[in-house]
Amino acid sequence: MSSKLLINELFGGTESRSLVAFPLRLVYMKHDRDNEKQFAASILISVPKRHFKHAVDRNKVKRQIREAYRLHKSLLNYSEDQCVAMAFIWLDNKHHSSRRVEHCVTTLLKRMKERL
Repeated sequence: MSSKLLINELFGGTESRSLVAFPLRLVYMKHDRDNEKQFAASILISVPKRHFKHAVDRNKVKRQIREAYRLHKSLLNYSEDQCVAMAFIWLDNKHHSSRRVEHCVTTLLKRMKERL
């Protein structure tokens, strides 16, 4: 996700919703597609520095989340005129197994699909 306006709207707007499956929080929002080149889903992954001081640890968690999303993004069915902006935020101070992270991501995606 590269648009600062979209990020500000995601975190500051009234249209966004939030779900939690510990150790992940998902903030999401539907918005209209601006042009045909825009992707159906935009994701942002945040692992705060206060949870992991070393960049190596933050990058490991980001890779786990990115891979889990890549494997299970097919759970979401997108319409042609709608887009979804999502932000995955890490909430814990510890590492979790990739299986646990994958379970949390799939749970959040399924719950988000029900609410869209």
